[in-house]
Amino acid sequence: MPKVKVALAGIGNVASALVQGVFKYRDVSDDDNVPGIMHVRFGPYHISDIEFVAAFDIDERKIGKDLSEAIFSKPNVLEKFAEVPKLGVEVMKGPVLDGAAPHMVNFSYGEGFLVDDSRPSVNVADVLKEAGADVLVNMIPVGSYEASRAYANAALEAGVGFVNGIPEFIVSDPEWGARFREKGIPAAGDDFKSQLGATIVHRTLARLAVERGLRVLNTYQLNIGGNMDFLNMIEESRLKTKRISKTEAVTSMIPYEVGARVGPSDYVPFLGDRKVMYMFMEAEQFGGFKIYLDVKLSVMDSPNAAGVAIDVIRAVKLAMDRGIAGPLEGVSSYFFKHPPKQVPDYIARELVEAFIRGEEVKVGEALKIKI
Repeated sequence: MPKVKVALAGIGNVASALVQGVFKYRDVSDDDNVPGIMHVRFGPYHISDIEFVAAFDIDERKIGKDLSEAIFSKPNVLEKFAEVPKLGVEVMKGPVLDGAAPHMVNFSYGEGFLVDDSRPSVNVADVLKEAGADVLVNMIPVGSYEASRAYANAALEAGVGFVNGIPEFIVSDPEWGARFREKGIPAAGDDFKSQLGATIVHRTLARLAVERGLRVLNTYQLNIGGNMDFLNMIEESRLKTKRISKTEAVTSMIPYEVGARVGPSDYVPFLGDRKVMYMFMEAEQFGGFKIYLDVKLSVMDSPNAAGVAIDVIRAVKLAMDRGIAGPLEGVSSYFFKHPPKQVPDYIARELVEAFIRGEEVKVGEALKIKI
């Protein structure tokens, strides 16, 4: 079986969890149940078939290092949970552009990124071609509008499948979707929907309330954490698309207007990679009385997304094998917060299973027949 050759943009905590996870579970059998993985063998591809061939970052503490070392370099905070051998993959400097917010490079709040402006960035498309990459995964900081599109353009130029793990609306943008389709390249995104994170819990409870006949009036979701993702998002200017992505993921489950405030709220350094979510919902029940729902969820943030990434990477490779181009709607609707089309998660999961079997079921058709 050929390998799934993967390039990573952004060697942060999610990349660390992704690389470690591939090695932690590389020897599991097809019948094993791996937490956070939809299938040990996704179509023909086992977890161990993922091979990392290129890596890009902007922090001097990672550039020039082997990927196996860079994933444990500052400012990453995710603890080690698997042995990773030397991979022979040097982390190269990717395009900075808007990937490093001002408060992250002047250490306004403590930690941040060390960026050497005198060091030139590599040509990402050329590196992807030379490495023979199949899939490029974008995991650079939230709010990186220009840098994310630079990586997407590089994927198009190199003929590489694209996975957009952050809330920059690329795969869900019809114009970008058309570009991937015209180039014959599959893409999945936008913004990873974690294994059991704030978004999936909030979506499920919102849908449950609606299906049980409650009238949802107001809801909020507040998130705090101590990794670089939360530090990056401490400035509201970096949060525009993140708030849209998380809010629409929830409100799309409610068929009417509702008061909602959803998104990251603060950076708490001692939490490290742990994320804590507080969710509130106010709804009207029979007789006009009110229901108040309060939920607290505490998870390790980066591993929560890494398992999802392992499945998505293999889905994009499978699409390439089959000559499928453009946004993968079913795959995106299950694994991402802001897909081209929002559908209930139970339908999205069936769409992914149909995709694995090689069946072509459009999102619109699935919503009509509710498979």
